[in-house]
Amino acid sequence: MSPETPPQVQTLACPNCGAPLTVRSMGRAVTIVCGHCHSILDAKDPQLKILQRFEAATGGESPLIPLGSRGKWRGALYEAIGFQVRSMEADGLTYSWREYLLFNPYKGFRYLTEYNGHWNDCSVTTALPEADGIGARYLGKKYKHFQTCTAHTTFVLGEFPWQVRVDDAVEVTDYVAPPYVLSSETAGSETTWTLGEYVHGADIWKAFGLPGIAPAPMGVYENQPSALKASAGQTWFACAGLATAIFVIFTVNQLFSQQAQVFREAYSFSPSSTEASFVTPEFELKGRTSSVEVRTDADVSNQWIYLDYALIDEDTGQAYDFGREVTYYSGVDSDGNWQEGSQHDRVTLPSIPPGRYYLRIEPESDSSLGIIGYTVTVTRDVPVLGVYFLALAAILLPALLISWRTYNFEQMRWAESDHPMKSVGGGE
Repeated sequence: MSPETPPQVQTLACPNCGAPLTVRSMGRAVTIVCGHCHSILDAKDPQLKILQRFEAATGGESPLIPLGSRGKWRGALYEAIGFQVRSMEADGLTYSWREYLLFNPYKGFRYLTEYNGHWNDCSVTTALPEADGIGARYLGKKYKHFQTCTAHTTFVLGEFPWQVRVDDAVEVTDYVAPPYVLSSETAGSETTWTLGEYVHGADIWKAFGLPGIAPAPMGVYENQPSALKASAGQTWFACAGLATAIFVIFTVNQLFSQQAQVFREAYSFSPSSTEASFVTPEFELKGRTSSVEVRTDADVSNQWIYLDYALIDEDTGQAYDFGREVTYYSGVDSDGNWQEGSQHDRVTLPSIPPGRYYLRIEPESDSSLGIIGYTVTVTRDVPVLGVYFLALAAILLPALLISWRTYNFEQMRWAESDHPMKSVGGGE
């Protein structure tokens, strides 16, 4: 018989109700569950001894993978021969999941488990994992403890290579390292370890030729892999590269910028003056089209001054209008010394062409404040830091957004565990 030949089946009759029974695992079955009356039978007994009657089997479920379904899975032809529903209780709620037993006469048994549309492909481990309750290690891979619970069998159908009964209870401990989950099941003194890998329902439907589409998964499962986690790492790597490029460009620009002072003059302003507007002497902006910084230093103390500026090209008449306020206050109150504002202000005008320019200045202030002295300084070709900060913000925003979504994904995962994550607001 070739590996692709379907396994042979044997037909028997249920001693409880007389319904026909189909045995698919070729003598490896230990118990068989009648699909009609749900009696659990001893497959090793020639008379099919009844191990457990389940006459009131009204809460049963129809398996999504019908027993007898065959499909090529993990490179071999498997047949679904057993189905059971298990449940656990937590915080007064009951959670149920479904397990499908697959059989291949050459590969043996493996399992598909399903909870809320999340599927795992499971098989018994080939070596004994190391576990300490906090974590586990298997074949060199580390796993984190997710939860420990008592699972009860609530419904069974088909055949199994172990004795199964409704209301059987085992202690289940899960350790996760997405997309893998390492599970131990302990009943009495016997412990069985299985390794599961997260798989998509669509792949199972395709492999077994099931009608319709697989149920959509709900929520985040314990070993569900996060595509965002890989994206976050890649995004931060790209951000690091782009940030380095921005730093290099800034450094080169800083080194080759002229930063040449082309005008500096001190003035005084009397708020009582009727004609305060004036123009400065001309000054030349040389070189390429670049930035111009206008700095204002004012002798204000518990005073303010507002200056309406216009940088004007003498040849073309092109004017660049802007206004700046310099204000500084200080004092003492019940909390001690305080101060507000600054006596210095600067503004950078980007992309000013070369040529001969002058400033038109019109100062304003409160008439009761007296004469205010101030100095105006014009510097050519000054690096515009704001552009670099905007560029950094633009590349950091996607990385921060993906990282936040990744954190939320992990928070949803661990919310169902024995070790729920705290929220950021909770001070994790």
